[in-house]
Amino acid sequence: MSKDNILNGKLPYKETQITHDKRSHQLTNINVWTPDSQWLAYDVRSSGSSFTGLTIEKVHVNSQKQQEIYRAKHGAHVGVVTVSAENPPRYAFIHGPEFPDEQWQYDFHHRKGVYVSDDNLGKAHPIDAMCITPPYIAGALRGGTHVHVFSPDGQWLSFTYNDHVMHEKDAHLDQRNVAIAAPVQPVNVEPKKHPREYSGEYFCCVITHTVLKPRQGSDDISRAYEEGWIGQKGYLKSDGSWKRRAIAFIGDTHSLDGEIVPEVFIVDLPDDQKDLTQQGEFPLQGTTSQMPYPPKGVQQKRLTFTHDRRYPGLAKQPRHWLRSSPDGRFIACLMKDDDGIVQLWLVATSTGELTQITYSTTPIQSAFSWNSQGTHISFICDNSVMCCDISSGELRRLTERSEIAPVADAVVFSPDDRLIAYMRDDNEGFRQIYIVGSGVNTD
Repeated sequence: MSKDNILNGKLPYKETQITHDKRSHQLTNINVWTPDSQWLAYDVRSSGSSFTGLTIEKVHVNSQKQQEIYRAKHGAHVGVVTVSAENPPRYAFIHGPEFPDEQWQYDFHHRKGVYVSDDNLGKAHPIDAMCITPPYIAGALRGGTHVHVFSPDGQWLSFTYNDHVMHEKDAHLDQRNVAIAAPVQPVNVEPKKHPREYSGEYFCCVITHTVLKPRQGSDDISRAYEEGWIGQKGYLKSDGSWKRRAIAFIGDTHSLDGEIVPEVFIVDLPDDQKDLTQQGEFPLQGTTSQMPYPPKGVQQKRLTFTHDRRYPGLAKQPRHWLRSSPDGRFIACLMKDDDGIVQLWLVATSTGELTQITYSTTPIQSAFSWNSQGTHISFICDNSVMCCDISSGELRRLTERSEIAPVADAVVFSPDDRLIAYMRDDNEGFRQIYIVGSGVNTD
């Protein structure tokens, strides 16, 4: 494959600015469209790294009408919204603490997930329960959740997790992990032994296992993050069996010289959601000295082994999340080539085999998303929105190269594959939402 495989022909469509008011509008990196490809959900953080928004909203891509989905109260803030593929859809997002005080303010370990149904806007339902006083409760978590993403069938959710109990003992003990919520049963935290405890509608559990001191050169990890559901209906394993539910995530391994090397991992989940209630080696709910532990039957496996490459590990910048092809065969990630340029790679889900897809002389600059057929991936490269043909690796430029690149946080295909949503910062520093035609044949 030759380098500089960017097609610079006639742009297929003109980009269109969707939001125009004097606020910032923040898209999440996945599932920001309603299933009919008509609305985009967003929050109104003042910047991508802050957490100051009071509302979750949506905007119609044709009429540009804006509608409020939820408004926070009592000093709380909300953000990072994703949409389910159901009809009507649900909107899941982070909800910070109400009535914050000096002892309890927004932080990684002080936030929860909620959802709002499209047919009952304004009413938030708690996803995860929290119990931070012993005896802890199986199904309840002990801290904060982040980036809540519905499984393709809309039944389960995944998210990253930080633990309040461990954080209070020592912040270094609060290792980020991946967790899930399943509709096994509501979890009631009653009577509440702490004013910040609450109940939730889903049974939640941590599904990854981290260790404080990973063995150098081993499969041990100190952090699990940036996860993604595998396939619309799972994936075919190397033994020929079908795994219905699985999640890919980035795990921080430690090399022989002590360097952190992010690798691709996969965790297989039980087909029967009730199996999530079965204790594994250690208690699901954790102990006073130990993080919550994955359920029995959850299997964590390392897929990539890149320690010997010239530039080991997945790219740390730009920040990106692992995303699976719709058929579950491949997991897309970003990694440097031997010239130090960030490229798009595919990891075979069943074998871990790595395939380099792009060969650009300019690095990929953003998170990315697949189209629904698994034929194309969109991202920012060379300060333009690009659409990559997976079969050839060719990049088609969809927007003119700008002096300042579009925002790296989100470049997301619509469910019907016709449009791609992304963001730009305007001259006054407000983040605005844009769309452009994908140029992908949807016939």
